[in-house]
Amino acid sequence: MTSGPNRRSSCPVSISLDIFGDRWSLLIVRDLMVRGYRTFSEMEHDGDGIATNILADRLRKLEAAGILGTEPASDGRSSVYRLTEKGVALAPVMLELLIWAARHEATGAPCEVIEYLTQNREGVLAETYRRWKERDLTPLIPPFERLPERRAKKRPARRASKRQRSRNMTRAPRVSGIAGPFKQGEL
Repeated sequence: MTSGPNRRSSCPVSISLDIFGDRWSLLIVRDLMVRGYRTFSEMEHDGDGIATNILADRLRKLEAAGILGTEPASDGRSSVYRLTEKGVALAPVMLELLIWAARHEATGAPCEVIEYLTQNREGVLAETYRRWKERDLTPLIPPFERLPERRAKKRPARRASKRQRSRNMTRAPRVSGIAGPFKQGEL
């Protein structure tokens, strides 16, 4: 076991949060563990919206913590990321977080997938470890459907110049309605 610099306390939860207490680190672990991602580009284009500078920073931090490592890619031009034994040991935590969130929050996870994971925890974990050991990159669980986008907050309207106001007076008024996937009363 390694001890990290500048720990706030010796509490195991606090130490875990020192490593994973940000928005992205566990998502990177998820991508490597269950989605079969191996490259920076795959993680960057995942759809979670991580900026490249943050992704690079979190990958460096996870590597420094011994959660993941790099190895040469088969093409010899670049390197790929892979969970270490310490990193794949997070599988039970990741499984329980997935099940917990699907039970208590609105998610894109199909009920039947969550039910299967819940009733087959040991088998799912065994399969996760097998895939890691054998370097099997087949995704462990299907991608979840996206939740509807939240409606962006309206920015305060800028006051139009006199010239713009005079042009607008000659145009027909626009009819506005509810846009997006929202129904009346959901806004």
